[in-house]
Amino acid sequence: MTPHTATDPSDAPGSSMIGRIPVRNLWLLMLYASDLYRTHGAAFRDIENNPDDVPDLVAELLIRAVERRQRRQLSAGYRVRDAVLNRVRGRIDVLTTERHQLLARGSVACHFEALTIDTQRNRYVRGALEHIAGKVNPGRARRCITLANYLKAAGVSGATPTRAQMSAERFGRNDRDDRLMVDTAKLAFDLALPTERAGLQTMPIPDREAVWVRRLFEKAIGGFYQVNLAGDGWRVKTGRLLNWQVSCKTDGIDDILPTMQTDIMLDHVPTRRRIFIDTKFTSILAKGWFRDETLKSGYVYQIYAYIFSQTGQGDEYSDRAAGLLLHPAIHAHVDETVVIQHHAIRFGTVDLAAKSREIKAQLLSFAALEEYAPSQTRS
Repeated sequence: MTPHTATDPSDAPGSSMIGRIPVRNLWLLMLYASDLYRTHGAAFRDIENNPDDVPDLVAELLIRAVERRQRRQLSAGYRVRDAVLNRVRGRIDVLTTERHQLLARGSVACHFEALTIDTQRNRYVRGALEHIAGKVNPGRARRCITLANYLKAAGVSGATPTRAQMSAERFGRNDRDDRLMVDTAKLAFDLALPTERAGLQTMPIPDREAVWVRRLFEKAIGGFYQVNLAGDGWRVKTGRLLNWQVSCKTDGIDDILPTMQTDIMLDHVPTRRRIFIDTKFTSILAKGWFRDETLKSGYVYQIYAYIFSQTGQGDEYSDRAAGLLLHPAIHAHVDETVVIQHHAIRFGTVDLAAKSREIKAQLLSFAALEEYAPSQTRS
């Protein structure tokens, strides 16, 4: 074990994590957490060697996706419109027609759907092009602005939708190109770093919105393993619900019994072994009653429950499962393992102040199965 220091991310309540993570590593977390990385991870091969290129790479992917849609025609959708026409289209707005005596003038107020390219998807992409142009080199910025202006001239003129509005978008099997374009646009918006300065876009600040940071870290770790363990005999599952082994119960227990949901579950098919991973965006160590530093007991009990609640049910993976509590750190490193009732539980940190390729190496080391069978001489 490499000696750790007292510089873990949450040494004191309210301490700022963002200000201590290099910008390039924050971009790296956003990339790992993105839908774009999960579906097109090959495009980011070896990005850890130069993470400062993330905005330029995302901008290039967005430009290519939009140009591809240009050649094949932008996708259109139906939008509801209200208009006064000289013929009936859709549904008649009787109240408006009577109030303005439109029939006497040979017109009628109608409520109808019209096919248009001024859709939420295209508006969102246009906004992303304008947004990321301020973060990339001048040549690529000009291409982004040119494409954004093209979309405006083509009729994509509405306001940029919010992320919440875009979450309601549904993609069919024929929308693959649109999905790539929108996923890239989402990451382009995410690359707006949290800041105290005034600006056009509101972003959460970790001191005030710890949930945002925790979710970013959790999604980043899950996305990293889904891409980097693919093809090596691993199955990666995130957000998996686990069941308690209940033999009998009272009528009201279902209303109050907590659910168990793992952050990440790694199944190694060749060896039928499993690793439960729980991520925590806090310091891995706390001050104890009788010693200066100790693991947080609540977290230990949690990973213990994940493992031992699933054993003895005929699932070979669960019967051979190990656990990993994974925390971030700044200029610190902890990697210790204990075997309890024949199941290994590992406690580790990833140094978010390290070089990006070192972060990748640390994360891959936590998927090394041999490290879950420690010897007494391991250090």
